[in-house]
Amino acid sequence: MKRKNKKRKKKSGMKWKFLFLTAIILGAGIYYYIFSSNNEGVGLPELPDKSDIQQTLKKTAQEANKLKDGLIAQAENLKPVIEKIKTGNDTETDRTEAPKLNLEIPAYTYPGKYKNEIVLHRTGYTVSYNVYYKNPNWVAWELTREETKGETDRYDKFMPDPDLPEPRVVHKDYTRSGYDRGHMAPAADMKWSKQAMIESFYMSNICPQVGNLNRGDWNDLEELCRDWAEKYGRIYIACGPIFDSKSPKRIGEHKVAVPDRFFKVILIYNRKNPIAMGFIFKNIAHSQDIEKYMVTVDSVENVTGMDFFSKLPDNVENRIESIIPELPGRK
Repeated sequence: MKRKNKKRKKKSGMKWKFLFLTAIILGAGIYYYIFSSNNEGVGLPELPDKSDIQQTLKKTAQEANKLKDGLIAQAENLKPVIEKIKTGNDTETDRTEAPKLNLEIPAYTYPGKYKNEIVLHRTGYTVSYNVYYKNPNWVAWELTREETKGETDRYDKFMPDPDLPEPRVVHKDYTRSGYDRGHMAPAADMKWSKQAMIESFYMSNICPQVGNLNRGDWNDLEELCRDWAEKYGRIYIACGPIFDSKSPKRIGEHKVAVPDRFFKVILIYNRKNPIAMGFIFKNIAHSQDIEKYMVTVDSVENVTGMDFFSKLPDNVENRIESIIPELPGRK
């Protein structure tokens, strides 16, 4: 009996071993079939680790919060603008505090015409200097209400521009020439800064100008510009000489060219009623109402080969530059 039971137990153990081995082989076969590279599309994708899922969810939540905070901040910043658009309340103070747009800087219709230029960025203005004519091509600046209230004393000392190559135009080039040292960016617009005032007397900002024009009608328009800046909060100005002759008259040791005419363009820009004005003055002794010098900005562009206020939306620029508006009132 003992021997028979022992034999039966042995057979039973072998049976379980066989079943166990069979299960292992079948399991291995199923695993190989499912995850084998030869059965692409059949196998199940590998599931990410739990910690990876948690990290991904955390990162996504953080990014979503950042996006939400950014949108809220933008909405807060836009509230005043939206309110002004709704109510039409565009106050002069708001325009004065607007960010700088650099609308005064001209572009070129014919870039090759100004190949001799040197562009210099000053404290109160930007100048494009012409080495051949020894004059600026243009001088441009933004004038705000606050800047018209400056208290810096007039510097009144003309000097060579230290940033130009030699030989430089000097004060003496104009002495007994019959022409004033005519500011393009006027010193009276630079009273808000001592450095801006000093730089306004650099000879790169000066043109030979008939005295009657410099101290008369040209000066009258400068005063009007300050009135408009005070009234409207901010204006944009560009001006410079016009040479009609290919061989202009020259003065001084450094042969400074004498302009035939001068231009000035002015932009009063706000959402309600933007105004663009053009002016052309002959470099002669003359006295008349400022309106007599008014032309369209398009006309000034045709003469100079410059594109003024080009950063404005095209529909606005085309409209306001093609007409001669009524001269705005004083402050």
